[in-house]
Amino acid sequence: MPTCPLCNCTNSLPFYKDKKREYLECLKCSLVYVLKQSLLDEASEKARYDLHTNSADDENYRKFLSKVLEPVCQRIPKGAKGLDFGSGPGPTLSLMFEEEGYMMNIYDIFYAKDEKVLEQAYDFITSTEVVEHLYKPKEVLDGLWSSLNENGLLCLLTQVYPKKEKFAQWYYKNDATHVCFFSLETMQFLADTWQANLEVLGKDVFIFKGKKCL
Repeated sequence: MPTCPLCNCTNSLPFYKDKKREYLECLKCSLVYVLKQSLLDEASEKARYDLHTNSADDENYRKFLSKVLEPVCQRIPKGAKGLDFGSGPGPTLSLMFEEEGYMMNIYDIFYAKDEKVLEQAYDFITSTEVVEHLYKPKEVLDGLWSSLNENGLLCLLTQVYPKKEKFAQWYYKNDATHVCFFSLETMQFLADTWQANLEVLGKDVFIFKGKKCL
C-alpha cells in the first residue's frame, strides 16, 4: 500500500496515469504524488538541475522572485535573519534579500549542501519552486518549520495542481523532477498541522506564520 510522503497516510486513490508515471492523491492531505519507482536517482536529478540557467543578472528572473521578496519584506523587519532553501546553481533570491538589508544563508542539496546551516534558527525561510521536487516533503517541511524563531515566517512558491479533468494538459507535471503536487487543501493541512496562519497570495505564493516556541 503506497504511503503519502507528506502525511504518512496509506489511504490514497489513483489520480492520473500516463505512459511514464502514475499519480496518486492522498485522501487525508490532498497531496498528489508519484510512486517511488518513478523517482530519479541522484545523478539523473542533478543532471537536469545543471541545465537551469537562472542568474542574478536576469531581470525577468528577479521580477519572478519578487513575488516572494516583496511580501516577506512587508512582514519581516530589515536586519532579520533568513534562509533560502533550495537556492539552486545560481543563488539570486538570497542576494535580493541582502540588497534589502537582511542577513541570509542558503542551502541546496546539490549546490550548497552545508548541513550546519539547517541547525540554525531563522526569522524567515523561503523556498521557491522547490517543494514539488521533494522526495520526503514531510521530513523537509517539518524541519524547516522547526527551524523558525517565534513568530517566524515560511514562504513557499509552487503551483497548485488543477482539477482532475485538466491534469492531463498541465505542463507542470511533465518535468520528471516534479514528484509531488500541492493544492490549497494541502497547504491548509500543513497550516493546521503546524498551528500556523496561512496567507495565500495570488496563485502560487503561500505564507505560513505564527510559530510559537515552547
